[in-house]
This record gives sequence, structure tokens and C-alpha cells, in this order.
Amino acid sequence: MADIIQLLPDHIANQIAAGEVIQRPASAVKELLENAVDAGATEIKLIINDAGKSLVQVIDNGKGMSETDARLCFERHATSKIRQIEDLFHIQTMGFRGEALASIAAVAQVEMKTRRADDEVGTYIEIENSMVVRQEPCAAAVGTSISMKNLFFNVPARRNFLKSNAAEMRHIIDEFIRVAMSFPHVFFSLTHNGQQVFHLDKGSLKQRIVQVLGSQYNSKLVPVQEKTDYLNIQGFVGKPDAARKTRGDQYFFVNNRFIRSAYLNHAIMQAYQDLIAADSFPLYVLFIDLNPEQIDVNVHPTKQEIKFEDEKIVYAFVQAAVKHALAQFSITPTLEFDIDASIQQLDAVSKPFTEEKKAAASSSGLFKSFTQQHQAHFIDSGKPAASGLKNWSDFFEPAQKETGGQTDRLEYEQPSGFDWEIPKKKWQLLENAEFLQIQQQYIIAPITQGFLLIHQQYAHERVLYERYAAALVGRAVSTQRSLFPVTMDLPPADAALLNELLPDLAQLGYLVEPFGQNSFVIQGTPADVLQGNERVAIEHLLDQYKHFSSDVKFSKRERLIRSLAAQHAIRTGTNLTNREMLQLAEDLLVCAQPNTTPTGQATFIEFNKDYLLRLFA
Repeated sequence: MADIIQLLPDHIANQIAAGEVIQRPASAVKELLENAVDAGATEIKLIINDAGKSLVQVIDNGKGMSETDARLCFERHATSKIRQIEDLFHIQTMGFRGEALASIAAVAQVEMKTRRADDEVGTYIEIENSMVVRQEPCAAAVGTSISMKNLFFNVPARRNFLKSNAAEMRHIIDEFIRVAMSFPHVFFSLTHNGQQVFHLDKGSLKQRIVQVLGSQYNSKLVPVQEKTDYLNIQGFVGKPDAARKTRGDQYFFVNNRFIRSAYLNHAIMQAYQDLIAADSFPLYVLFIDLNPEQIDVNVHPTKQEIKFEDEKIVYAFVQAAVKHALAQFSITPTLEFDIDASIQQLDAVSKPFTEEKKAAASSSGLFKSFTQQHQAHFIDSGKPAASGLKNWSDFFEPAQKETGGQTDRLEYEQPSGFDWEIPKKKWQLLENAEFLQIQQQYIIAPITQGFLLIHQQYAHERVLYERYAAALVGRAVSTQRSLFPVTMDLPPADAALLNELLPDLAQLGYLVEPFGQNSFVIQGTPADVLQGNERVAIEHLLDQYKHFSSDVKFSKRERLIRSLAAQHAIRTGTNLTNREMLQLAEDLLVCAQPNTTPTGQATFIEFNKDYLLRLFA
């Protein structure tokens, strides 16, 4: 029989290997930007067309390359960073494995112009499908310009897996932000389809954070600065009121390299314990600098996951640094021990404590309880008059009953036999019944066989969810135009997300129009939504949408209607009239699935007559 194993041709092997490094246009953006940083550039420009599908171009003013280096850099595993295996454990640069340009050249058409400061002319190279099509001298500025055109032109199956332009652009912006945040001393710009999205001047880290994430964070950042013999930690964390429902504004950098680490994120969440809600996430941009020998960055193709030699030490340092920063800037709760000046004038402070008064105080039963028996909570069981604790006894007497020298206690037991499963049947509200609102959160709705205890916010969320779901497949929600349209500015990442959602938002009653770079005009809102807070509502909607985006099983439209339902539902603490409670109950009970919210929380509990009788049996 003939042999069946054969070596793959180089161009096919390169395409397969490129799948690990270049998964989408954003992957190429990351690699090209990191190469520009490694080249010592102080100005880096990123130009994108069609969300990177037709063009990704990076222009830098770095040191450039010679003609030989320009040709050799496209070979797989060709690198200037490693000479021997020990160098892997002293990596200080962003790229080092020599895979980025080779992978890009395997799945795209690449053009490069480069020139060193000492060279009179530069080098132009054109590569397609890993093959050099043209190489010649050219006029070029000092530095390097690389253009990646028609990504996956030779792998159409992978091109079909790319998402919409808006979705791919959001990934590109994410990668751009991570690199730009790492190097605030470098100028960065991002242009998409001829429109400038980012223009980030050189400056401090705080200035870069505000430029990228938005000016609303300018007054909400707390500096973190800790230096130790093992590592240094610096950066900023957000005040508790800057916490959001999504992890979007969280950045960890180790030796200026962006990383993902659930372990270190847990350290920060512990530092914020009891300061923010359990389902909220704090803002942080933290840089950890330590000896490269203490980490291994070569454990993942994207280099976003690294290994620490001693994770526990890093965890402890991060948690302590964040706690210290929050305490130092009076963010964490503290007790105030300043003495009121009027207290100094009281007799107990101004008059001397004589020996007679000292003897009288030490002979009291209260003094003995605290000193001799060492129990601050001890209460003498003797006669009240003799013990000096008459007031304490009076306080407890109404709740006590003497039975053979013992005190009866009220025991509360969980009633048994209660069925928490909501029966699958229709519930009939009583006609002309009076509804009762409890704690501005729950509604008691009488039905023919007892009553329903309705959670007003969850119930309204279910009603709105089904209404919006119907609107997306049928007649659009009516829009109420604003007399005074509201203009809003968003960070570039949120602006890209909102652009993607505009068509579906229009179907749901929101009329929002682009208004220049990262700006929008809210022309109208759904007719049943109160006007006056449109801008905040849209910002919260985007935050909620990103929160739901973490679940991959939801479609874009499903995430949107869930976000809108959660955003527009009446909140706990809202007073409702009898008519409003009746309307909410009626709307809930005609829903296709009235007993749970879209996220599975119960909207009501039924108390029928049989169960009520068992409670009092």
C-alpha cells in the first residue's frame, strides 16, 4: 500500500498556523500596533476601512528596517528579540515570537514601506499568500507603514465567519484602547472610513484614561501607587459610584502588556467588598511591574494570559494596594473620633475624679460586671434594685414571662408544605377589588381563590419584554417626538455599539440619529416612556446591553429587548395608584409566560385558600 502521510506545503501550513494568531481584523490590529511600539515609535496612526475587512494600515515613526530585515520579517519565527532559550524569560517587548507578520501575510495582501534614519531610500515590499510579489526601493518617511488588505481573501470560509462591520469595529476599538492605554507617552490616532475616531495626544496616564473612557471619569479616579522590593503597582481605580453593570472598564497590565486574570480581578473585588453592589464591577486601570523572570507570557497565542511564579503574593499586593488607595482618599467608611468642644465643659470632664468618687464607682454592680466577670453583655439576675440595673430589667420585662425560673422565647418556624412551584393555570382577578402596595415593592392582588403577591418591578419587566419582542416582529412601537431634542456624546466604543443598535432601537420607539463624531441626537422616545431623562436612559441601556452581551446564547435583538425591559421597568420605591396596580396585574396575567422574568426570577407568588388554611391550622 502507498504511504499516506505527506508534508503540507508551506502556504497551507502558514494559513493553518495563522488561525491561532489572526482570528479577525482586531487580531491584526493588535499585532501591528505592538510591533510599532517595539520599534520605538512616538506617533502611531491606525487607519481602518470596512471594519478592517478591506484595509488595516498602521503608520509609525519608529526606527524602521533595512532592506534585508524588511524581507526577512515576513518569514515565520523570524525575530530580533530572541537569540537563545533563556531570552524567553527576560522578555520586555510586546511581540517576540516572529509570528505576527508571517500570519498576516498568509491570509491577506500586505504592502510595507519602511526606512531607517540613516538610509537615503526606503524599501517597498508587496506580499500575497505568503509569496513576495514585488520588492523595490522607494521614497518613504522614517519609520514603517504596513497595509493589510482584503483579509481572508484566500480563505473565504473564514471570511464568512466575520461579524457585521459594527461588531468587528468594536473589537478593533477594544484592542486599540488596550495598546493606547499601555503607552500614554505615545501619540495614537484611529481613523475609520475617513472619519477620525480617536486622537490621543501624549500625556499622563490619567489624561489617557479620560481621553479614552470619557470625561465623566475625570473626578471619579483614585490613584494607586505602591512600591515594594518584589513588584510595583500603579494606576487608578474608580470610586464606588463609578461602578457599572459590566466589566468593560477594567484593565490589567503586567510589564505594560494587557492581560486577563480572573484571579487578580477577584483581589480587587475583595478590596471593594461592601462598597459596591454585588452585581456591579469597579473601574480600574492598573499596571504591575515585576521581574520578567517571575512570569511566563508565552502560554497563549494572544499573550493575554500569563503565569505568575507566585500568584498568591501578587494577589495580596494588589488587594492591599487598592484597599490602601481607597482608604487614603477617604472612600472607605471610617469612624470619626473628633471630640465636640462642648463636651470639654461638662462636669464629668472638668471636675477632678476624687478618691471617694473612684471608690463609689468601683463598688457599683455595673463596674463589677465589666471588670470582675469580664463580660460586657452580662446582666445580673438578682433583684433589680440591688443590682443597680433596674432600667435594664424594665426594658426586658414586657418580653419575658416567668415559668419555673426560665424565660419563654418566641420561636419562628418555616411553614411546611408550601409549594413554591407556580401552578400553570389562569388567574382571575376579583372585580372592583382594592389592591394593596407593600413597602413600595410588592402588590397584593385579590383573586377568586386567594391572592397574588406580585413583585412590581419584575412583573413590569415581563410585560415590557413581551411587548418589545412583539414589536420587533410586528408593528413598531409608536414614537413620541421630543420638542427639544437631546444631544449626547459617548466614548468611541459605546458610539460604535449604539450605531449597531440604531435600526432595532427605531423599531422599539427610540429615534436616535448620528450627529458627528461619537455624538447623537435623541429625536424621540417610546410613547409610554416619560421624557426628560433620555440621555441617561440611553447610557444605562448601553450598560445593560453590554451586561447581557456576556452571555453568548443570546442574539443581538434578544439582548436588546432584555436590556430595554430591565431599564424601563418601574423601580422598587415607586408609589402606584389602585388603577396602576390593576393595570399592571391585568397586563401580567395575559402574558404568554406571566410567572417569571426573562432572566427566570419569579414575578409573583400565589397564596390560595387551601394554603392559607394550612398556615392557621
